[in-house]
Amino acid sequence: MGALVLAEGGEFVPPGVETLFPPAIALGVTKPMVLLVLALVIVSAFFMLGSRNLKLVPGKVQFAAESLYDLARNNIARDQIGSKDFRPFVPLILALFSFILVNNLFGIIPLVQFPTFAHFGFPLALSLLVVYPVYHYVGFRRHGFGGYLKHQLMPPGAPGFVMPLLIVLEFVQKFVFNPITLAIRVFAAMFAGHLLLALFAVAGEYLVVEAGVALKPVGVVSFLFGLVLFFVEALIQVVQAYVFAVLSAGYIGMALAEDH
Repeated sequence: MGALVLAEGGEFVPPGVETLFPPAIALGVTKPMVLLVLALVIVSAFFMLGSRNLKLVPGKVQFAAESLYDLARNNIARDQIGSKDFRPFVPLILALFSFILVNNLFGIIPLVQFPTFAHFGFPLALSLLVVYPVYHYVGFRRHGFGGYLKHQLMPPGAPGFVMPLLIVLEFVQKFVFNPITLAIRVFAAMFAGHLLLALFAVAGEYLVVEAGVALKPVGVVSFLFGLVLFFVEALIQVVQAYVFAVLSAGYIGMALAEDH
């Protein structure tokens, strides 16, 4: 960023990680905490309104709620878990997708402009405290303690001499890496997207308002590229919520499956 030095004022300072750590609002309560609660309220209110006074010909809210439910039920839960076992997990998958989607979309909403899951602790908590216990619990319940460990750690048909190594690798993957990588995907996308949007917005404003005449067209290009990136980021936010829900359902499906 050394080339973006002020022609008529000070030096350009790009936005950094500090933009993701706003000061506490009051009594240790931060903006991300408030947004988490707001997301919960929005999701709850949306589905309450969408399921109230159900009609054969749905209105806009009912149609949107039914579409999200259909996506979670048929395109995620049933496909990943299987037609035999998926029904009890539809509410969980729907809640995960909807909650993460709202928190992600906060990143492009004017005046809010903060993707909550750009704080790694939030997706990690969702993964470790919700998804991870659920899919291991259902696995232990389906196969028994020893049966589930064998199901997860001992690939059938593997040569006996490599089995000790495979057990260690499978344990690290299934019981350590899976919940961490599940959280990292959405965190990394939200973190990078937020910083990129902030960078192009601030750089565009700087070049148009503060810099010399020769750099003003570059500022316009920066604004336009930021606008394109805005829509790309919106798509990524939806995709990342979908991926989190799909992987969560996939883990549940693997835990319940009879084959490794």
